[in-house]
Amino acid sequence: MQIFYDARQLDHRPTQFMVRGRIVDPFEVPERSKRLAERLGEAGHVIAAPAIDDPVAGITRVHPTHFVEFLKTAHAAFSALDGAGPEVLPNVHPHVSGSADGAERPPPRATDIVGRAGWYLGDMACAIGPGTFAAACASAASAIRAATTVVESGGTAMALCRPPGHHAYRDRASGFCFFNNAAIAAEALRPRYPRIAILDFDTHHGDGTQAIYFGDAATFVGSTHTDPTAYYPFYCGYADETGLGDGAGTNLNVPLAPGADDAAFLGANDRILSAAADFAPDAIIISAGWDAHRDDPLSRLDVSSAAFAELGLRYGALGLPTVIVQEGGYSLSAIEDVAPRFLAAFEEGRP
Repeated sequence: MQIFYDARQLDHRPTQFMVRGRIVDPFEVPERSKRLAERLGEAGHVIAAPAIDDPVAGITRVHPTHFVEFLKTAHAAFSALDGAGPEVLPNVHPHVSGSADGAERPPPRATDIVGRAGWYLGDMACAIGPGTFAAACASAASAIRAATTVVESGGTAMALCRPPGHHAYRDRASGFCFFNNAAIAAEALRPRYPRIAILDFDTHHGDGTQAIYFGDAATFVGSTHTDPTAYYPFYCGYADETGLGDGAGTNLNVPLAPGADDAAFLGANDRILSAAADFAPDAIIISAGWDAHRDDPLSRLDVSSAAFAELGLRYGALGLPTVIVQEGGYSLSAIEDVAPRFLAAFEEGRP
């Protein structure tokens, strides 16, 4: 399989992450993509740079220019503050910081970087350092190039995206995510493939992806994830969120109880696969997070490596033009094991 990855994605090197009131070392580290690229190359996949010098035109199909400009300039502005820390982190938030229906907000009236950081950063998981913007752009470029490859070939390609993307709203970064790579890939596919299904099996609900397409009749979003009543992102990912307006019925969430095993995980994926088939998309995007694996430090599920291989067969059997977009997965040993298994099974399952 053709896989796109840019070494500039390693330039995002966060040092701070808030967990239960403590600043700890981040789980979302450069080694995730570096080691995964090496392992997938060893497995025989073709790893190539996306060769897109300026992906902003593709990014702004999804994200407004004022949000992109914030991410570009935030670290320099923050560093100019007296006593500033090493990275941009918010310590204030607006009363309304985003909505499940994806309504785009205007730029903030605040001009100070502290106020703008609170507006554009949804949580304490998106520390912005000196290399963050370049890395996020390179990650988006990988998604764009994978999508354009599928447009040209009608086949399959993977974007080894890091930072990941499915928690990013149109105008808000959150959950380690700055640009929504799956949505950016979808818009790059759209000229040839107008009806798109985005299917997400990361252990966290892709709240940003849902919000972006919640009212879009041409995009189906299906997600299976850990029940958000006591798990990130907490505020959406529930089964009664089925779409809005023209997009009513095009969103399906299948939450899983903590401790869910292989059978439950595969059964939930079967539900979103079946719903996607009923939607009859022209192409699909897989938001592939490996963090449901039982060994992942953020997982509350009991999913084995074997389940991901079986999952690959089932997704491959759809036989549609497909972009696979890397999302979560924070155990280095687990992702090195399951990602090659999934891709091999996916290719085996293709009709």
